[in-house]
Amino acid sequence: MPKFLIQATYTPEGTKGLLREGASGRRAAVEQVVTGLGGNVEAIYYAFGQDDIVLIIDLPDAVSMAAVSLTVKASGGLQTRATPLLAVDEIDEATRRQVDFRAPGA
Repeated sequence: MPKFLIQATYTPEGTKGLLREGASGRRAAVEQVVTGLGGNVEAIYYAFGQDDIVLIIDLPDAVSMAAVSLTVKASGGLQTRATPLLAVDEIDEATRRQVDFRAPGA
């Protein structure tokens, strides 16, 4: 199952919601969304600095990730970035694939 790194920053409205329901309330909301799409929440960490929350989740496919991303962004509570994560064996497989490519100017 594809794995994704989610990095998010709360908007002022999202921060107010976090203050009202706490981190455990937000974790329950995240788990409901992810498991509802057939996925799994591997980790949730709160942070400070550029990102307020960092998650690692598994979802069945990229379309599911896109659906979550669009829905969360439309809420206005968070600004998010999703990064697909690849395992070592997936990169090993990629290194064995032949790609016919010519660099610009070559």
